[in-house]
Amino acid sequence: MIACQLSAAETTTFAKIEQAWDMVWSRFYLPKVQTFGDYLSSYEKGKEQAHLPTADEVKRQYPNPCGYSTGMEDGAILGGAMLSVLCDRFEVTKDKSLREKAASVFAGLKRCVTVHGVKGFVARNVCPEDGTSTYINSSRDQVTHFVHGLWQYYHSPLAGEVTKEQIRAILADVAERMIAFVTPENDFDFCRSDGTRCPLGICRMWKVQSHEAARLPMIYAAAWDVTKNERYREQWRKYAAEAIEQSANPGENKPAYALLQMQCSLELLHALEPDLELKAQIHTHMLHVRDLAAKRFTSVLAQIAKKSPEEMQMLGPDWRTVPEWKNQKGYPNPQWGPFREIWHLTREVGESALILLMVDSPTLTNEQRSALQKLLGSFDYTHNASCGLIYHLAAYWKARRYCSFDWQSKPSAP
Repeated sequence: MIACQLSAAETTTFAKIEQAWDMVWSRFYLPKVQTFGDYLSSYEKGKEQAHLPTADEVKRQYPNPCGYSTGMEDGAILGGAMLSVLCDRFEVTKDKSLREKAASVFAGLKRCVTVHGVKGFVARNVCPEDGTSTYINSSRDQVTHFVHGLWQYYHSPLAGEVTKEQIRAILADVAERMIAFVTPENDFDFCRSDGTRCPLGICRMWKVQSHEAARLPMIYAAAWDVTKNERYREQWRKYAAEAIEQSANPGENKPAYALLQMQCSLELLHALEPDLELKAQIHTHMLHVRDLAAKRFTSVLAQIAKKSPEEMQMLGPDWRTVPEWKNQKGYPNPQWGPFREIWHLTREVGESALILLMVDSPTLTNEQRSALQKLLGSFDYTHNASCGLIYHLAAYWKARRYCSFDWQSKPSAP
C-alpha cells in the first residue's frame, strides 16, 4: 500500500525503488545469518556472493582480522542502515509485512553482537557457512550504525516488547564494553574481540577527529534512553558537551560515509539532549553536515554521469585472486581494482542524499529533488553490484516519510 498519491514520474521512481528493494533482499541479504553482504561477484542466481570467506578462512582471520574486501566487512553497518530504512518505509506505508523483515534484520544484528560470546562486541558480520565465525576486529563505524539502527527500531511501532527488552540488554552490553575498555590506558580503544588493541586506530572512541567525536556519548545516550540506567546517563553527560564542541568542523573533504555516521550520532544526541542551548548547537552542526553532503551529492552525481552503463554494471572480484594487495599496518588487504570506484560512487550518492534529510523539518531544493528523482528513476538496480543500493532505499523512504520529494499529498492516516 502506498500512502501518498503519486504522479506519473513519481510512480516510475517508485517502481525503480521497488526493483532496488527486490535486489537487496534477493542478492545482498544472507538468509542463513540474516545479515547483508558488501558486494556481488556474479548476477547468476545462487552465486551472487560465492566469494564470501569460508568458515576456515574466517577462523584463520584470513585475509585480515577486519575481513576487509571479503564481502564480510560492513554487515553491522548495513544492518543498522536497513533497520532505519524499514522504520521510514513503515511510517509511510503502514505495511505490516515489514515487521517480519525488521525482525530478521534485528536477528542478524543480534547475532553479530552475541554469536562470539564476547559481551558488547559488535562483530562486522557472521560467516554464512557455519553461522558462527567472525573476524575479531570491528570499528567505531560498525558500532555507530548498529546503535543508531537499534535505537530507531526500538522507538518504532515495528518493535514489540520482547524485542525492546532484547535491545535494552544489547545496548547496555555495548555501553558496558565502552566503559570497561575506552580508557586512557587503552588509548580510548574498545579493542578487538580477543581483548587486544586494534592496530589501525578504527576502534578508538575518544580523542578522535571531529566527525567521530560524538560517537561515544551517542552510545551512552542510547543505552540510557532505553534502559534509564543512571550509569549510562552519567557517561553520556560526561562526554556530551565536549563532543558537541569538537563536532563543529568535520572538514570539507570527508567521504559521505563519514558524514553520514556523524549525522547519525548527532541525530540521536539531538533527539535526547535536555539542554536547549546544547540542543541548538547540535542542530547547527547537523545543518553544516547537511551542507557538506549537498556538495558531495552534486560532485558524486557528476562522477556517475561520466561512467558508461557497462562500467556501472561492473561486478566485484573474487578477492582471493586479485593481483594487488596492500599491507595496512600488518593487515593484508586485497584490492578490488576499478570496481572499488563503482562500489564507492553507488554508495556515496545514496549516503549523501540521505544526509540532506536528517535534520529538523528537512527540505530538498528543487535542483536536489529533481536530481534525486532522476538518479533513482534511471539507475539500473538489476545490474549494480554495490551494497550502496541500501542507501538509495534509505534516501527515497526518508524523502517519502517527510514529503520532501514534493509528493502530491501528505501521507494518509493508516
